Amino acid sequence: MPARNPEILTATEEAWNKLSSGDVAGATDYAATHLAPALGWAAIGLGVIFLGYLAAKYISGLVSRPVCRRVDETLGRFIGKMVFYCVMFGVTGAVLSKLGAPLGGLAAMLAAAGFAVGLAFQGTLSNFACGVLMLVFRPFKVGDVVNAGGVMGKVNEIDLFTTTLDTPDNRRIIVPNSSISGGTIENISYHQHRRVEVLVGVDYNADLDQTRAALEAAVSQISEAVVQGEGRGAQVILSDLGASSVNWKVRAWVASKNYWPIHETLTAQVKRQLDGAGISIPFPQLDVHISRNEEESVTRPRVRPARRELHDSGTANPITRAA
Repeated sequence: MPARNPEILTATEEAWNKLSSGDVAGATDYAATHLAPALGWAAIGLGVIFLGYLAAKYISGLVSRPVCRRVDETLGRFIGKMVFYCVMFGVTGAVLSKLGAPLGGLAAMLAAAGFAVGLAFQGTLSNFACGVLMLVFRPFKVGDVVNAGGVMGKVNEIDLFTTTLDTPDNRRIIVPNSSISGGTIENISYHQHRRVEVLVGVDYNADLDQTRAALEAAVSQISEAVVQGEGRGAQVILSDLGASSVNWKVRAWVASKNYWPIHETLTAQVKRQLDGAGISIPFPQLDVHISRNEEESVTRPRVRPARRELHDSGTANPITRAA
């Protein structure tokens, strides 16, 4: 490929002067001698960049797939993108260098432009930095259910600038990484086990032992799904004495994937067992006592307003003054 040659600039200036003076033959000679080879080399350079793009896609996939399968999908995707950008940057720089592009001056211009862009896009660079930190420390990974940045959903992708979440009602939400990294992150599906807790209040007239037996019978209906072990199992706890009810807590440890189905089943069983035992679940009640002081009514004379005399036409009589 041709190196950078100042003769091309001189020939271009001469051809332009000839074309301005009406010498078409000189311009044609310039096009055949200098312009056509330059366009040919440019086309070859674009072809090399395209081949480099295909090679970068292949190499990034070749590197990221084993990491996704054996280590972590989030880390594998990140490594794949970094390999892709590095290969593309290297191929593009090599092609521009062979075509005679001034890479030294271009690097200085890119540095100055990068400084200006950095000042203008502080928020974007903050998202980039937060994305790198999340990929390094990995508070969550692809496939986890998280509550972050004010959004709860399943992590679909962690990019350098944004994180993509799919909500339970199948909405795709893209959250900036700075909003996630700067707040509290709740990884809901991190642990294998979760505790289901159902709160219920019963009537004050209900027997405590009978109530406990009914709630334990409700727990026995989901015994197959309860995780046993140290710190696990199920519990029926007398919580507190509320304003209008005696409050109980029914707890059971289950697998995280079964949390919501078991929560619904346990709630239904608590209601059925209490109804079967004749124990009511009261609604909030408030006793109001009113004290009224009766006062003697005072009779006042009723004053009737004076009536105006009207003419047949409906207008008031004029007021005459004594002379």
